[in-house]
Amino acid sequence: MHRWSPLNERQLALLDRLASGKEPWDPGESRTAYALRDRGLVTIKRSGGEVDAQVTEAGTFYIQHGHHPDDPAHAGEMKIAEGKAAGSARSASYAGRPVALARRTKAKELIERLVTDRRVTITEPDDATVTEWRRVIDYAKRHSLVPESKRIESLRMWNRDLQISLAEGPHPNSLRQRLDEAPPVHVPTQLRSPHPVVAALRDDEGRLVMPAPLRRRSLLLLQGLAAETVRRGHKVKEREVPSRRRSHAYTYNGRHYPSSYSLREGELDLVVNGFTYTVTIQQESPQSTDPERSKSLVIELGYSRSSRQCRWADRKRWVLEDILGAVLREIETRAVEDAQRKADEERAKAEREVRWRAAMEKAKELAAQDQFAEVLRSQARQWQEAAALSAYADALERRIETAPGGNDAEVASTRQWLAWIHQYIQHLDPLTQLPAMPTALEPKPEELKPYLNGWSPHGPETHRGWGAH
Repeated sequence: MHRWSPLNERQLALLDRLASGKEPWDPGESRTAYALRDRGLVTIKRSGGEVDAQVTEAGTFYIQHGHHPDDPAHAGEMKIAEGKAAGSARSASYAGRPVALARRTKAKELIERLVTDRRVTITEPDDATVTEWRRVIDYAKRHSLVPESKRIESLRMWNRDLQISLAEGPHPNSLRQRLDEAPPVHVPTQLRSPHPVVAALRDDEGRLVMPAPLRRRSLLLLQGLAAETVRRGHKVKEREVPSRRRSHAYTYNGRHYPSSYSLREGELDLVVNGFTYTVTIQQESPQSTDPERSKSLVIELGYSRSSRQCRWADRKRWVLEDILGAVLREIETRAVEDAQRKADEERAKAEREVRWRAAMEKAKELAAQDQFAEVLRSQARQWQEAAALSAYADALERRIETAPGGNDAEVASTRQWLAWIHQYIQHLDPLTQLPAMPTALEPKPEELKPYLNGWSPHGPETHRGWGAH
């Protein structure tokens, strides 16, 4: 029996009674009620000794239409109407929520700012703020708010700022970004007069360790890439083998053994607009026993801070010789983005310097105010103490006047003590003379920390942790 199987007379009668709420269901109908529950037509809740049964939306649907909403026999006639109703209900229920309305408003405002300024920077957001902005971006994408032929990119910058930008064209990893959009790069068939970097790689037997035909092809690919790079006005540099990948030279029995290494890949550095990008070529599956897979080569670029393509390999639809233009285009695109990012970072650094200096000036002012307040409190305490001592001195002087005669030595000693008290009070009381405006002392860096609201007193780029400004 299925969920959508027709109800018998007892089940239908109980469902009608529960929907009308006219009379409670009898405990003897428990079996029938649980049959309705198992089909999703009612819900049953127990609280203490009482049992409450409520008709679900599916139960209401059954009463109105005479069949279960999941009944496949009615799927054809219900599909369009039900889809529209459910879709509009879901859309209305979601779109009408305060969170959705606020996110849509925020997404529209973001797109308007991006269209005008091309870039929006959120200064030092916390993790919750970053999450919310990414949801706003996702909302804009899903609801087609992004202008045609544009895309939104977000990047958490080195100083923890969140940068949102409006870039041209589809995402670099999108299927719309076809490989044949890039101009082709000529790959020679013979390695004649190679670029010095490629020649050095050819002569280094410790690199590009692979079967001879694949090594020759790899060198030809790198030569084509290097030649086109130079033709476009860029530079090609040799990529040195890191010391950690070399075995150290040693001497044994008077014989010197130079350092050696064995690397599957070959690398060279392309310098575009002052930015260096490492191109690596190697076998994609050197351990494979499949002859076709073992012949496949792969070209990789280094890490990109944006989610750009960084890997190209031989495939059935193309070989690397056909797509070197896409590799070089990617490098030039990265150079443009990195130049813009560098300018943004320098601008952010300058802005950060301005904010830090303002924070330092404010901190010094607050520190000076606290110094003045401490001087004031000290003077008030001295004044109160002097007043109390003066009252004591007056009382002592009255006591001397009432002292019985005959002990002149004792009275003389008391007057001597009273004279010292008056002298001390005069020295203690700050109002003996007009108090001058205090001079604030230059605070030490550590003394400024309480006033800097997270900034470091040692400079704008010195952080105390991830949450620091």
